[in-house]
Amino acid sequence: MYSQSEVNQLAFEVVGAAIEVHKIVGPAALESIYERCLLYELSLRHISAVNQIEVPIIYKGMKLGNALKLDILVEDSIILELKTVKMLLPVHEVQLISYMQHTQKPKGLLINFKTAKLVDGVKPFVNKYFSALPK
Repeated sequence: MYSQSEVNQLAFEVVGAAIEVHKIVGPAALESIYERCLLYELSLRHISAVNQIEVPIIYKGMKLGNALKLDILVEDSIILELKTVKMLLPVHEVQLISYMQHTQKPKGLLINFKTAKLVDGVKPFVNKYFSALPK
């Protein structure tokens, strides 16, 4: 398991990879294109990432199926929720926070590629699992 500073450094590297993808692809592609390009860019940087991870919903001990699908999971620590929308909405934030809770992952990045500058489209989130990591 990572420390808080290692998770933050990894998130910084992921945002750098996303910025590189945005520079090359631009702000008008489909979400699936950004996902594939970002996976490739992360692999070029030797950062482990998998996409379209199915997450089962457990309710009172009962598995209710694979209802959630994560866009990208980086180094088994950071969930990336990718968007291509005019404006991020609270429902997008709630979606990522829910994924983080169900998977017990410490950090999430909500990345909206439909922006002039990608840094304006990145929102980081942490939770109690992040707080429990060593500093």
